[in-house]
Amino acid sequence: MLNRLQGWRERGWSPVDASTYAKAWQQFGGSVATHPLVVERLADLAGIPVRYLAWEQLGEVKAAIPTWGRDVALSKDVLKRNGKKGLFDLGNAELILPAAADVQAPLRHRARYLSALNETRFSGMKLQTEQLAMARTPEELSKKFRYNQRRELRLLEEAGGVVRPVGEFSSAELAAIYCDLFQRRWGFPATGAARMAEVLELLRELLIGSVIFLNDAPIAIQLVYRVEAPEWISVEYINGGVDPETREFSPGSVLSFINTQSAWEHARAQDKPLRFSFGRADREYKDRWCNPVPVFTV
Repeated sequence: MLNRLQGWRERGWSPVDASTYAKAWQQFGGSVATHPLVVERLADLAGIPVRYLAWEQLGEVKAAIPTWGRDVALSKDVLKRNGKKGLFDLGNAELILPAAADVQAPLRHRARYLSALNETRFSGMKLQTEQLAMARTPEELSKKFRYNQRRELRLLEEAGGVVRPVGEFSSAELAAIYCDLFQRRWGFPATGAARMAEVLELLRELLIGSVIFLNDAPIAIQLVYRVEAPEWISVEYINGGVDPETREFSPGSVLSFINTQSAWEHARAQDKPLRFSFGRADREYKDRWCNPVPVFTV
């Protein structure tokens, strides 16, 4: 029965190796959560093998997907079923699967938060009720809002605050800072805390952003990953931690400003659109920074 279901799901698709998937991603683009390095390394960490599938037309690969059984790879549900719940945290990441622009390959593997960019590339997707929060361009933020952010940064720096890039720290240091500030901010441990240093080391080359210090102590950090596709840049803001005792300086807001502005500068220098996702559009503070965008499910 199981094989018959697999046969139905994979109808028209053929198994390929990881390098064929990577080539398709580099050709057609994707997002952080579908990037070949992210898929391969996190699946390896979980000990769950990836089955890569390709959709071909006239002998050419036109779409490719990484799968875990009946789900797209790195699915939280599959981790849970395998007793690996919360092994790593990718938040509610935007899923852009590599495919040619109008191929309409039938997608029958379960997935959520599928980007609207997949709409002409795949068939079988349904609009889901939740939306993702996508960072607005700097010009879409009001002058007053931008002025206030710059003012808060200046006040923080005048009080002895220092902004340091994540590249200055080891993965173990970043993991310790993040897990400590997350716990202090929310009162419970961060998802994936136990293996956080390992995960940050595995995805090290994709990590961007800064850490804010005050009196030599870290007070704000965000986990932000960036990948570059041929036609756009995908950035995923997973989660963050702040020291609640420094709330008067709004360090979380200041860090969002610094991280989004520098991501926009980088994308514009490359002359590519930026897709900077804050995850699910479910909190009020995201409304200040982002536009809600529709996403799909299978």
